[in-house]
Amino acid sequence: MLTKVKLAYYREKEWSRFLELIDDRESQYENWEDWHKAFLKTKMELISQGLHVVDFIVDIDKLQNFCNERGIKNNGKTRSEFTAQG
Repeated sequence: MLTKVKLAYYREKEWSRFLELIDDRESQYENWEDWHKAFLKTKMELISQGLHVVDFIVDIDKLQNFCNERGIKNNGKTRSEFTAQG
């Protein structure tokens, strides 16, 4: 049985809003196209390692609510937790 891994996926139409809300803006890609290339590369690497990759479409509002309810920053660590719980 393959191990399932959730990989956060951000919609192109929401990319600018996503960038406005995150607290680690400096570590994120400038545009969705660059992010998407990196996403696909990561996805293919995980698949080649024998993992079953599931695209987890991130709802930006739910992500922000997740952060606000917990009083935590919207950063990479938090987004990973949100994706894992989603």
